[in-house]
Amino acid sequence: MPYLDSPAGAGPARVAIVSASVGAGHDGAAAELARRLTARGVAVDRFDFLDLLPARLGTLLGGTYHQLLTHAPWAYQRIYATTERPGRGRVSNAVLRAAEHRALRALRPGTRAVVATYPLAGQVLGALRRDGRLTVPVLTYLTDFSVHPLWVAPGVDTHLALHPIPAGQAEACGAHRVLTRGPVVDPRFGPATPQARRAARTRFGLPPHGPLALLVAGSWGVGPVEQAAARIRACGAAVPVVVCGRNQALADRLRAAGTGHVFGWVDDMPGLMHAADVLVQNAGGLTSLEAFASGLPVASYGCIPGHGRTNAAALDAAGLATWIRHADDLGPVLTGLLDGPAGSAQRAAGLALFARGDADGPAAAILDAARRPTPGRGGVTVRVRPERVPAAPVTPAVTAAASGPGAAAVPVRAGRAQRRTALVLAAALATTLLAGPDSTEDAVARGGTHLLHDLDL
Repeated sequence: MPYLDSPAGAGPARVAIVSASVGAGHDGAAAELARRLTARGVAVDRFDFLDLLPARLGTLLGGTYHQLLTHAPWAYQRIYATTERPGRGRVSNAVLRAAEHRALRALRPGTRAVVATYPLAGQVLGALRRDGRLTVPVLTYLTDFSVHPLWVAPGVDTHLALHPIPAGQAEACGAHRVLTRGPVVDPRFGPATPQARRAARTRFGLPPHGPLALLVAGSWGVGPVEQAAARIRACGAAVPVVVCGRNQALADRLRAAGTGHVFGWVDDMPGLMHAADVLVQNAGGLTSLEAFASGLPVASYGCIPGHGRTNAAALDAAGLATWIRHADDLGPVLTGLLDGPAGSAQRAAGLALFARGDADGPAAAILDAARRPTPGRGGVTVRVRPERVPAAPVTPAVTAAASGPGAAAVPVRAGRAQRRTALVLAAALATTLLAGPDSTEDAVARGGTHLLHDLDL
């Protein structure tokens, strides 16, 4: 049966971006890339990778990731380390093959390039590109400062890195063509004038004088946030201002413990960063990039397992954020970042990330790929069988504000036995999809059994 082809010269450029509503960082990067491409006259389709998984596995995967980070972070660390080994098993291959079919059906005719901002999306798109079913360039935008091997997939034409350190890590993992094009953040993030600083503090009800340490823990509010807030308060270097994301229980506990400035989900993060003097974070994701753009020095403390720790190490090596490994160092490091040369150096390094400008940034690289055939990689047409073209794309990716604990399929408030069972299944599912065992039984053995032995609920 013939294919529907969309030649490179026909109509306005169209780009598809595949993200994932897992936390807020992947969607945040996708949203800003989409905004910049749209401003250049490009038609952008956004998709949530979790919607491309069959049988509601995407919802379950997002929920289990949240559950593991909240209740069994050491189990997530174990799975994260396991997935550094190459190869996938029969179950994970079957699941990702199903996602390949759904992704291909979702792409609209006329699409000139496809961008992944989530590692498993890159794996699926790379497979489609490698075997010729997808004949337009595929790019992966690396949202983190450290690169897990899952970020690098055979078949992906170009990996776009924030900085030379993740670029080098991607190349070490075998990435085909890596470009360092800098970060993308909302243009509202920028250094504050003294007037903007005073206005922001008034607007948020914060002290008009004295240093403020903005403590963040992602959209889910995970990690040892309560301990970090207490340590900041006790060391006296700054007044803690805590953002809990959508974790209302965490916010309630912090207020009950005497932390005076606690916020849930904040829509005006640029304003809150204008009010602050230093950022303390535990994941090294999008919020860190927003702080760099705002001219804030950054400290990594109480980092979550997996990417939180590898990002902290990469940011520290880049001279962008000090990784505080011991509680006794928190006060001296914050003091140095607030008033010393270390803080000045970090502010300069953070702002320098954005010196390239949008004209030579990631969106420009994507548009360049969409406009040019890729030599030897199949041209720039999307080939989709006519009967498989949907009337509308897969449900668009939810915004960062819509992602959070509410998406979890496993109940957060469960009894001890129910939570124990849920976490075992969470580890089994995550190990199946990510680590790639040859059967679900193997997943339970490799992931769930560790929980059965180690979990003390």
